Amino acid sequence: MIFIGMPAPKPQLPAEPLCLIFGDEDFLVRERASQVFEGWCADAGGEDHEIVDGTVRNAAEALEALAKLNEAVQTLPFFGGAKVVWLRAANFLGDERTASSREVTDRLNGLAKDWETFDWQGVQVLISSGKVDKRKAFFKSAKKIAAVEDLSVADKERGSKAALVVRERLAELGKKITSHVADELILLAGSNLQQLHTEADKLAAYVGGRDEVTRQDVHEIATRTKQAQAFALADALGERNLPKLLRVLDEELWVVKLDAKKSPIALLYGLISKVRTMIFLKEMLRLKWIRAAGGYPQFKSQLEAIPDERLPDDRKFNPKAMHPYMLFNALGHARRYSEEELTRAMDILLACNRQLVSSSTDDTLLLQQALVQIVSKAA
Repeated sequence: MIFIGMPAPKPQLPAEPLCLIFGDEDFLVRERASQVFEGWCADAGGEDHEIVDGTVRNAAEALEALAKLNEAVQTLPFFGGAKVVWLRAANFLGDERTASSREVTDRLNGLAKDWETFDWQGVQVLISSGKVDKRKAFFKSAKKIAAVEDLSVADKERGSKAALVVRERLAELGKKITSHVADELILLAGSNLQQLHTEADKLAAYVGGRDEVTRQDVHEIATRTKQAQAFALADALGERNLPKLLRVLDEELWVVKLDAKKSPIALLYGLISKVRTMIFLKEMLRLKWIRAAGGYPQFKSQLEAIPDERLPDDRKFNPKAMHPYMLFNALGHARRYSEEELTRAMDILLACNRQLVSSSTDDTLLLQQALVQIVSKAA
């Protein structure tokens, strides 16, 4: 638990003289590696610490970086004492083309073997990287003496990790945010951790003297991904708000005219996905996997409690693969339609799909007709 106003706890530093930090999330690796380097330097004192750039373009540059690393490790501090060396952002420890070079592989293996018998008195080495091939001899040798931190984030953990980054950063800035508001920020801005760190900074500056970030703050200041922008049309459909729906459709079709990568078919697929999600939720309610009453925390707990084996493997049809806040939002929309209306909506959208492909009728007119039919109450 993070308490606003209390000093952040001192980060734990590796006890081993060699530390390897890697993972598929650059932001986490960079933040943790900086934390370790700064902590080690502060404990060691002195000014002889070195950073070797590990981002290279080819095998020759990789060999040069490894030579610099070895020289830095072998060179004792000018005034004695301890020394910290950081091979930063190495991009030749995984399965990249440079990493497959025989010369690079041999040099890495040679370093790792030397380090097994090296006198580490007064020397600490930090290596940060994106991908690391755990099958290679370098990793197997290094982990015998190194503190190894794998910061890779599994897909199913990405949402909770993203929310944690938002809450922790805002807490550092003296602000609070509820879990459902943090999840809505992620839904709008995406799950890129570096971007969310920036979004948290923006929100803290925006709220000024207030202690808590609200849902309105998020909607007013957050950057929206292209996917989030597409939600506007689907949400208007879910709200069953015809004036808003037609207005957003008009805005989206205008964007389509300006962006060659977008098309009316893509807008239609977003609507089909929305209706399909509402059908999923109706079925989950019928099976009593979720309940219509309660707030977002309760809904999220119910969703997480559904056994994985009871859901489809295909992520496109698996509610657990969708963002929980998006599902919670869609649950309120699903209540505005009966099961029969949602089934009919799918038929209307599929018919519209065929017409968009084969008919000469104006795309705008076809989409408008389909949406009016879906939203209008049956006589």
